[in-house]
Amino acid sequence: MEYLSRTADTMLQNLLDAFGAVLIEGPKWCGKTTTAEQTAKSVIRMQDTDMRDEYLATAMSKPSLLLHGDTPRLIDEWQDAPVLWDAIRTMVDKRSQPGQFILTGSNAVDKSQIHHSGNGRITKMSMLPMSLWESGESTGEVSLLELFNNPNYDIDGCQSKMSIENLIFAACRGGWPGTLMARSEKAQLLIARNYVRTVCSEDISRIDGKRRNEKLAMMILRSYARNISSLVKKTTMLADVVSSEEIECGIDTFNDYVNALERLFVIQDIDAWCPAIRSKTVIRSSSKRGFCDPSIAVALLGLTPEALTTQLKTFGFIFEQMCVRDMKAYTQGLYSHVSYYHDRYGLEADFVLHLEDGRYALVECKLGSKEIEDGASHLLELKRLIHKHNEKEKQMPIRDPDLLIILTGGQMAYTRPDGVKIIPLGCLKD
Repeated sequence: MEYLSRTADTMLQNLLDAFGAVLIEGPKWCGKTTTAEQTAKSVIRMQDTDMRDEYLATAMSKPSLLLHGDTPRLIDEWQDAPVLWDAIRTMVDKRSQPGQFILTGSNAVDKSQIHHSGNGRITKMSMLPMSLWESGESTGEVSLLELFNNPNYDIDGCQSKMSIENLIFAACRGGWPGTLMARSEKAQLLIARNYVRTVCSEDISRIDGKRRNEKLAMMILRSYARNISSLVKKTTMLADVVSSEEIECGIDTFNDYVNALERLFVIQDIDAWCPAIRSKTVIRSSSKRGFCDPSIAVALLGLTPEALTTQLKTFGFIFEQMCVRDMKAYTQGLYSHVSYYHDRYGLEADFVLHLEDGRYALVECKLGSKEIEDGASHLLELKRLIHKHNEKEKQMPIRDPDLLIILTGGQMAYTRPDGVKIIPLGCLKD
């Protein structure tokens, strides 16, 4: 099958030009290995069933033997033999050349098993499931990077070809590259469901060798799904888990499971942005609940594209997750991260997209045109509060937002007279 370019391709090459080794992290099935294979000159797969025992035995006795081969050398699922980390660091020092190794892994490794951080030799990059641009569904007529870089960038008239029904199906299917090989739309929808079952039955216990209850893992994930894109506290979700299945679970156990799911990159909560424009007691600071891909929530809730077409309020929360996934993918090379703003007066930004250089965008996600005016008023009020704060605070002013964006499920992109950018998710790219 033809390889579809990923936003991570350029970043991987740039990092290989600068560092001896690059570790690609992210949820399983998101395409890490396939992306790495496009650049690698040799490959060793630690989970190859025919060679696994041999590789592990070699890693324990003389790990450097596994590192010989044309470079960049890809070591897939390296975390099965954590000793390889220190061996790679040593080899990078010995060769004193960039671009020696690519490592891929679907879970974070216990740092106690590693003797050296690898700082200066091994760098990290993250991947997510495919964005709509990467899967070929977004027209890509609006460049997010150009929006940041060019104040005169004209987006008026750019169009999406995706209807609400198309967006719903894309969210249910998810950005899993494996869906591209499925023979039917029905088959595509099975990928996310199988992903969830595998995480709960195998991965959550395999990550650190600690046996965990599959049923409890599923219930915790379902509680997350029911509260997707919301600010529900963990204690509330714990009560939901315990009451729904008469299952015993204390807060320590709950946190242990959540931590394991975060290490698997399944759960990806969003932290609060707390600028000094309101009292700290006014701004909400709990995490907003989220996943690496919207299809996980759909699968956990047992929803279908047909069901969501009559439950657009529910789809609105799922749509927000798809927006976060895509915006993070499109700004990956700028080392972006996201937060959210919400206060008890109801003023909010669904998320704030921060770039490493300090630039940021305030973003609202609105499915239909009727919600755009409300979203724009929130963004403009936030900008006004920042201006008001800066009039008083001269020594530590808050940077003005570089962009005010409403991502929609509509068809047409345009800029409002007040400067707010209305952009269909289906016409966006990096």
